[in-house]
Amino acid sequence: MSLAAISDDPLCAVGTGGIRGRLKVTTAADHHALDERLSQLDLTTTAHYRRFLCASAAALLPLEEALDNAGVALVIDDWAERRRTEAIRADLADLDGTIVAMGLPMRTLDRPALFGTLYVLEGSRLGAAYLLRVVTASADPRVRRATRYLRHGTGLGLWRSFLAQLARERTQPDDEERMIASAREAFAVFAKAMAAV
Repeated sequence: MSLAAISDDPLCAVGTGGIRGRLKVTTAADHHALDERLSQLDLTTTAHYRRFLCASAAALLPLEEALDNAGVALVIDDWAERRRTEAIRADLADLDGTIVAMGLPMRTLDRPALFGTLYVLEGSRLGAAYLLRVVTASADPRVRRATRYLRHGTGLGLWRSFLAQLARERTQPDDEERMIASAREAFAVFAKAMAAV
């Protein structure tokens, strides 16, 4: 089953215009390819779940660092609450996993690129809710407990609040192109990390 179908934002059917709709459409193939790769893992097993977390961390850590370096905290007030680096580190420690952060092919993030990267990171919370249901069905109690990353931000409305800020962002066509390019680059970082494990 494709995560793209499951992880779609239910509100997106209400209105797909604006930059949000363009981001969704232009990254759909990237999202689908990543979901296909992920569907090859049985996340109820310790080995596969550890591989998933290792790959996710390899991409997440440098992307969050790039956002930090770009001054994301000046743009997103609750950035400290959104960061998932410590959550995934703790899960990997529970499962004796290691983190090998990837080098980023991305350029320095300007404001539009920052929003493109955030679109991917914040949107991944939707898929995480589905994955959490899969992982908590594991027979291994260590796997069932190592879910800080997947649970992170549950109930806080982080995706909705990000979308609200994205909708308020004033953009020009070249800003939107940089936003889209950055989102596609972020998906590529995750795809490369998943391919490496």
